[in-house]
Amino acid sequence: MRLAFAVLASLLVFSLVTPGADAAPRPGCECPTPSIDRLQQWLASGEGTTVPPTGNLLVREGNRYTAKVSFLNAEWHVVVVWLGNQFEAQADLSRSAGFWLTYRASDDLYVQLRPASHWSGGDKWLTLVPSTGGKVVTKFFSFAPRAWTSLPELGTPAYSFASALREARGLVFVGKTPNELAFSGLRIAGYRPPCL
Repeated sequence: MRLAFAVLASLLVFSLVTPGADAAPRPGCECPTPSIDRLQQWLASGEGTTVPPTGNLLVREGNRYTAKVSFLNAEWHVVVVWLGNQFEAQADLSRSAGFWLTYRASDDLYVQLRPASHWSGGDKWLTLVPSTGGKVVTKFFSFAPRAWTSLPELGTPAYSFASALREARGLVFVGKTPNELAFSGLRIAGYRPPCL
């Protein structure tokens, strides 16, 4: 009996510490409508020339979904992900370490953390999302304040990064160069989006 318990305990510990054990979504974890890690709203905003120009970017690939968009021309483009799956929702991410993004990008871009109280405009806290050379990668983005900055061209936020974490409405991907993008994972540590 003790041997069986020891074997079960070691299997549990192994499954918890094995690298990549939590990398893929578990069956039943997605929403009943199209989603990526329970995030259902991946939207082309109509800002900048994109393909598609507006609307939800989710497309089926096998038994999963991917958000695909092309940025065209040398102008600012905007792709929005609503963290609570509706515009009015917000999430307190102040205790989250950050998020894992699985994506491919042919050029660099940025992701902005947009709070509910300061949603509009370009003057947001952001961090670089580096080009992957067209390969699919998974990268962790920390919510440590030193990892986030602003761009002079877009303006300096008039609010603290800590306040943005407390009232996060969305992650917004922005870029000023032509780019071929595909997002297939976005998991925020300690946060489970509600399905709508």
